[in-house]
Amino acid sequence: MTTKLTQVNELEDFNIAAHLDSPETIAAYLTDILESNDPALLAAALGDIARAKGMTEVAKCSGITREALYKALRNNSSPRFETVSKVCSAFGVKLVAQPRF
Repeated sequence: MTTKLTQVNELEDFNIAAHLDSPETIAAYLTDILESNDPALLAAALGDIARAKGMTEVAKCSGITREALYKALRNNSSPRFETVSKVCSAFGVKLVAQPRF
């Protein structure tokens, strides 16, 4: 049996947006991201989801302009809670607090 080696540069880039296809998947992804307690990572994750759903559609559903969404949901930004809340609503998910164990 021969083993074929694959070079890193031959691998396709992973695109999380292709896997964010349901409110349940989106909620699980956001829950994992929120556990990091990193606003910049949250902004990037929200951007991933917005691109998966279509930025124009998210803008329309959230009442936020596309330009403002791109700015608020870029890597290393710190979106306001109001923005996060509106965007999550457009995604069909809500943020929920749980006790730490």
